Order: sequence, then structure tokens, then C-alpha cells
Amino acid sequence: MTAPQKSAGTVASVMTEDRKFPPPAEFSARARIGSLEDYQRLYDAAAADPEGFWGERAAALPWTKPYDRVLDWNPPEVQWFPGGRLNASAACLDRHVAAGRGGKTALVWVGEPTGERREYTYAQLHAEVCRVAAGLKALGIKSGEVVSIYMPMTPELVIAMLACARIGAVHSVIFGGFSSEAIADRNQDAGAVAVITADGGWRRGTQLPLKKNVDVAVARSPSVKHVVVLKRTGQPVEMVAGRDVWWHDLIEGMPSDMPPEPMDSEAPLFILYTSGSTGKPKGIKHTTAGYILWAQTTAEWVFDLRDDDLFWCTADCGWITGHSYITYGPLAAGASLLIYEGAPNAPHEGRFWEIIEEEKPTIFYTAPTAIRSFMKWGMQHIEGRDLSSLRLLGTVGEGINPEAWMWYHEVIGGKRCPIVDTWWQTETGGIMMSPLPGCTPTKPGSCTLPLPGVVPEIVDAAGHPVARGDGGWLVLTKPWPGMLRGIWGDDQRCRETYWSRVPGKYLAGDNARQDSDGYFWIMGRIDDVLNVAGHRLSTIEIESALVSHPSVAEAAAVGRPHDVKGEAVAVFVTLHKSAEASDALKEALRKHVRQQIGALAVPDDIHFAAILPKTRSGKIMRRLLRDVAAGRETVGDTTTLEDYTVLATLRGNDE
Repeated sequence: MTAPQKSAGTVASVMTEDRKFPPPAEFSARARIGSLEDYQRLYDAAAADPEGFWGERAAALPWTKPYDRVLDWNPPEVQWFPGGRLNASAACLDRHVAAGRGGKTALVWVGEPTGERREYTYAQLHAEVCRVAAGLKALGIKSGEVVSIYMPMTPELVIAMLACARIGAVHSVIFGGFSSEAIADRNQDAGAVAVITADGGWRRGTQLPLKKNVDVAVARSPSVKHVVVLKRTGQPVEMVAGRDVWWHDLIEGMPSDMPPEPMDSEAPLFILYTSGSTGKPKGIKHTTAGYILWAQTTAEWVFDLRDDDLFWCTADCGWITGHSYITYGPLAAGASLLIYEGAPNAPHEGRFWEIIEEEKPTIFYTAPTAIRSFMKWGMQHIEGRDLSSLRLLGTVGEGINPEAWMWYHEVIGGKRCPIVDTWWQTETGGIMMSPLPGCTPTKPGSCTLPLPGVVPEIVDAAGHPVARGDGGWLVLTKPWPGMLRGIWGDDQRCRETYWSRVPGKYLAGDNARQDSDGYFWIMGRIDDVLNVAGHRLSTIEIESALVSHPSVAEAAAVGRPHDVKGEAVAVFVTLHKSAEASDALKEALRKHVRQQIGALAVPDDIHFAAILPKTRSGKIMRRLLRDVAAGRETVGDTTTLEDYTVLATLRGNDE
């Protein structure tokens, strides 16, 4: 008897996860949203009357001119709060100072070199932002012009972002690990008129040559007229007369209070470049009012923000997570932030737990890749550390495998902290699906339910909804305030990438499924699906099965061409320190996958690797592994690859 045929675009789900964890009663009792009934009321209200729902929440923003209406929607064209005027910097700072909360801690910063630490109140942060904004204005930088920011994770990076917003300049933050070529490409595409950088930055005990990289990039960036340089490491740098100015000279004598520029609701706030498969990164454009409202509201809902929280998001501001959940969301909500400059293994592999013990954050938001690294590094770095300040944990960046989720829950959360497993993208501006910690029972590996205002659907390649339990393309059917407003300078590319394959709906680029409880499970990127003997399999489910083996720290599954099956399953595996690569372990892993999933998913090839190729934000670059598995040369954009030597090592590894 043959199995019924799935429609094109359907992905087979082969993973079962039955564990369920209700929110702790004491957490729910204090939560902003404390029951599923409360969540459902909010969700239904947003669905029934989105304009009334978001208009009510937008009333708290510091408008300098009221908006004409809440929403204009003609897919894919959208405007939120057209006609209104406000400033994102004022939404993050001025309104809190005006409300008498200027003395509250806004930001606690810890440097990578041990012993470096600074604190800013909201009033102090406001004053610094005003000085830098006035300095940028004195350079002649105007509203609507683009400023690139290429800095280490210091308070000045957040200050630079808010200063640009204050004068209406559009910021483009470029991660401090990128090369001069990547900086030049982004400067050219955006037409940046200035770059804000530093002499250098600290990363794993090494001083990064940031200013030197900028000098090389600016030689290929004819639009750049000014370079502002923060003195961070003290390393010698070349300053070009008439172009370069030190940060401390820029702000000298500048006022500590200057009025923010009133910006149209739909005025661009920032561009953020994401890697493209064709070799050209795309600049995702976000605008002012809808983005600020979405970032603030989702931060309050998902992290259940309280007045006494210290919120640590471990991301870099070079990524969207650092924009939405370091700079704009928490500050708009009036929260206190913790920022760390360095890597989690510098100066040692227990650095994060040392910081938690010393600074006592209450919320910890990090990436699944980091969690798997913590597991690999061993319990000796955690044992004896006091992590009792934590009340809530979060994950971001990619789907988390159940094994890592359980470790996070038991070891870091002490079985007492809810975990918010968040799904969202650079393009969405903020979190779209996540447990709400006071009300949503969690399942390891599931981002659970959509937030109010988010209407997802899972469809096949023809755009038809798939059956519950089947995998397919994840689309979003209704507009939300934080949504992207285009690709900088290339709106046609935006329409083709996100809106053309399922007309009238936003194509997220991820496969997903919905289980019998209505919970969503992300199954990997659309391009990461394996087609084995006519069966479409999710890479995440194969990887989760491998990581559940006690020897495996991390895994990536890809397809390679196969004469009979179409594609063979090739996996790249990183082992725990206690495990040794061997043919016997390969056979044990094949047997384990067969037991966990079935014969269809058993890997044809198993490659042991000391490290996997990742972006600088920690995501595994599976398309590069596909090239390695197939013996092809790598093509396409590799500017986000963290360590270029990894590919050469993998190609030379016969294990």
C-alpha cells in the first residue's frame, strides 16, 4: 500500500516532542499576561479590529503631530500611522526623563577586559545622545542622509544609533567583525555620507583594527565625507585632516539637551543589511512609528518587563536583535539593559556565568548556537556559579533543538525559569511567534503561538493551506506595525523576494508545521529541505536527532546529489570534548537517527568537524556545507562568514 501523495511544497515531519511545561504559578500571578484566556482576548481583539487595537497602543508614543489614520494596506504597500510625526530617540529617552524617571538605570556596560564597567541613567544617556546628535548636525549631516556605524559593543554604539535617529539621519549598523570590503559594499549601496567607528575593539583578547578597515573601505566609498572615531583601545590610527574627527572632539562644547527632529511616521529609521544568496547583501528598510511601537510592545509582552528587571540580550547591535531588543524595544519600554562587549569565551568559557553572578540580570536572551557551545564547554564553568537572579530565559536566531532546550531549562534556569523561544526575522522588525512566559505552556523546540496582530499560515507551493501536522511554507497574511518597508534602493527585489511566490502574503522563507495544539514548529529555511527518494525532509529534525546523542554537541544536515535517491543526507557533526571521532561512532549515530526518526533519515555521509561555518551572528551556513558535501566550489555571498578557514578545513577533512 502506497502512502498518499503530498502536494508540492509539503514537508514531511518526522519528529515527535510530547513534553510540555506550564508556566510556574508564581510567575503567572505577577505576569502582564497571566493566562491563556488573557492572551486569547488580546489576540482576538487585534484580529477583529487591528486599527483600533494598534491605535490604542500608539496613543502612548510621544507624537509631535497626530496621525491621520492607523493603517493604509494595499499589499505589499503599507503605511502605519500616516500623517503622524514623532522621533524614535524621544520615544526611547525624552518621555522617560519628562515623566520623572531620568534617574533610573538605562544601561549597564561590561567590557571584555576584566574590570571595565560603566552605568548610565536615562538622564545621562539622554545628555550623551544630545551631544553626539548636535555634533553630527554641526558636521552638516542632514535628515534623511545615511550614516554607517561600525563600532564595538560599547555604550557609544547605542548612543550613535539614537543620535542619528534624533537628527533624522538613517543609520546603517555594520557588524564590527566585517571586512573593509563588506563595509565599502554597504556604504556604496546606501550612499552613506559618514561613518562612525572606533580606533579598535576587543574580541577574544585581540584588538580589532576597526579604523584601519574603515580607511580601506572609505577609499572605495565616494559618498562618505566624514569619519567619526571613538578612542576605545588606544591603538595608533591615521587621522585624515578634513575628513576624520575624534568622538571626544565632536562632542566638546555641544549642548546636553537639543530638541529631536520631528519625523514622519513612515520616515526611514534604519537600514540593516542581510546576506544574500546571489552575492549582493540586501538592505532591509525599517521606518519610524510602526517599528518603535512593535519593538516596545513585543519587548513588554514576551519578556514580561517589570520595573526592577535587568535585561541582558547577548546580541550585537550589528544584527536586528541588537536593534530591537537592546536599543529600541527595551529603551522605549523604560527598561534597564545589560550590555557585554566581548565573546562568551573571553577571557574564559565561564565569562557569561561570571557576569550573571556579578551583575544579577533577571532576563537572559541568547542564541541556540551559544547554548550548544555552553553545553560543549562543560559543566565545570557553571558549577558553583550563582544564577539565582534569573527569572526568564529566551532564545533567538534560529530554531532550538529539544536537547539544548532541556539543558537550558535545567542547568541555566534551574527548572524555575520559563523559556521564550522566539521566531522572527530582520524583515519582521520584532518577535512574531513566542510563548508568553506567564501564560503559554512550552514545548521544547516550539515557538508555540503567534503574538497578537500576527496571522501566520502554512501553505504548499501553490499557496494552498496544508493539513495540520504537515510542513510547508510559512506565510504571514496580515500587516503588522514592525514590518519591513522595502529593500533600500530596490523595491522590485523586495516584491520578488517576499511577495510574489504567494501573492498578497509575506513569504518568510522558512518551512514550518503546526501541531495538534496549534503550536508552530520552525523546520528550517525553504532552501534547506532535503528531497530524499521523493520525500521532503526537514534539516532541523535530523539535526535534533543527532544532537540528542550524548556524543554530539552540534550538527548540520544538508543534501548532496545522489543518482538514485535524488539527494543523499550528509551531516556535519561537532563532538563533545569527551567523545572521539571514529567509524564506530558513525555507525552509532546512524543507528541513533534510525531509532529517533526512521530509516529514511539515516545519513549517507557523516563528517566530523571541529567547527561548523557560521555567520557572525551564530547561524550555521548550510548552503556552504552543501557545496562541501557535493564537492563544489563555493559561490554567492560569503561576507557574513565568521571564519573563512573553516571551509578549507572541511574540504580537507576526510573523516
